[in-house]
Amino acid sequence: MLQEALREIKRGTAEIIDSQNIEKLLQAYFDEGKTYTVKAGFDPTAPDLHLGHTVLLQKLAIFQKYGAKIQFLIGDFTAQIGDPSGKNITRKTLSKTEVLENAKSYKEQVFKILDSSKTEVVFNSEWINLLGASGMLTLTTTFNVARMLERDDFDKRYKSGTSISISEFIYPLLQGYDSVHLESDIEIGGTDQKFNLLMGRHLQRAYEIGKEQSVLMMPILEGLDGVQKMSKSLNNYIGVTDEPNDMFGKVLSISDELMWRYYELLSTKTLDEIQKLKEGVENGSLHPKTVKENLALEITARFHSVDLAKAAKDEFDKVHSNNQIPSEIDEYTSDEEIWIAKALVDCKLSPSTSQARRDIKQGAVKINQEKINDEQLQLGSGEYILQVGKRKFAKLKVN
Repeated sequence: MLQEALREIKRGTAEIIDSQNIEKLLQAYFDEGKTYTVKAGFDPTAPDLHLGHTVLLQKLAIFQKYGAKIQFLIGDFTAQIGDPSGKNITRKTLSKTEVLENAKSYKEQVFKILDSSKTEVVFNSEWINLLGASGMLTLTTTFNVARMLERDDFDKRYKSGTSISISEFIYPLLQGYDSVHLESDIEIGGTDQKFNLLMGRHLQRAYEIGKEQSVLMMPILEGLDGVQKMSKSLNNYIGVTDEPNDMFGKVLSISDELMWRYYELLSTKTLDEIQKLKEGVENGSLHPKTVKENLALEITARFHSVDLAKAAKDEFDKVHSNNQIPSEIDEYTSDEEIWIAKALVDCKLSPSTSQARRDIKQGAVKINQEKINDEQLQLGSGEYILQVGKRKFAKLKVN
């Protein structure tokens, strides 16, 4: 049982520091039923999570399966500073109101994955506000500027003469102090958080709390393009709050190669089950599309329901396999003749007329299920079903 637990915990990880401690904690759980704590911090800098964020949540759920009490830390204090990790400029600070509103949204979303009975939601303002000036000064004496500048993003900014605020130096100290206050046994985070995660170990030593947390780092999940990290700003993301049809369709749009990475990092299937799926694809007994559909069903059901996931699949098959129009599409009107590129923008199918023209040139635009190639086309009086690519539809009525 111990080896099975270790295998699942190590699954998909980028790096583990002090894995021996994790093994001891698991052994104590199996032998004595003794629980342990796993901390993960989230700065509520945006109201919605995407699947990239849930890589950590999936790992937390695995730890819960093997005896962990999760410390789900919402960095309501630190979010007002802004995590400098990977940033080449000082981040814009958030107001307390923005932070709390985003935190509320986070709490609603995470329990679609985590067991609430084994999760403690904590806000770091509860103890950081109590530090006071004296406590904050004591905290700053635990680390020196030279060591702080060893951090890659700070080093690059310092050498290039780019501004670094003192508050950004304070950020990793505060994140590390969270581990001191919570006396965490393990902390997990993305590979971009390594400096901050190790700070927790350093400060637990400095404050002599009697333990040093293990650190487990997960890779950054690639977005739909399979190249850059999943990000809303890059528009290559699958949002936790996406509608079922959109979520299902987006998962199906990933490449066959990327599918296996999503299985490893997001699926609840065991490694043995995933290996059997791979073997089935390799020997031809399973079609990759079927395997990908099952992944899309699993993910959509997790954030919605089994019935809505099945309905999303039926709708997808209807539109893409049978070339039919979706059951529900947004409707728009125009009171006068309209240029096709502007129509695509007004119907929210293209972000700009220049992109709309490119879509037309590339053969990605259909009107009433017929491809068009005239980027100067004017739409007169009538009703039109506009389509861009495989998944974007709108109905336009020109009066």
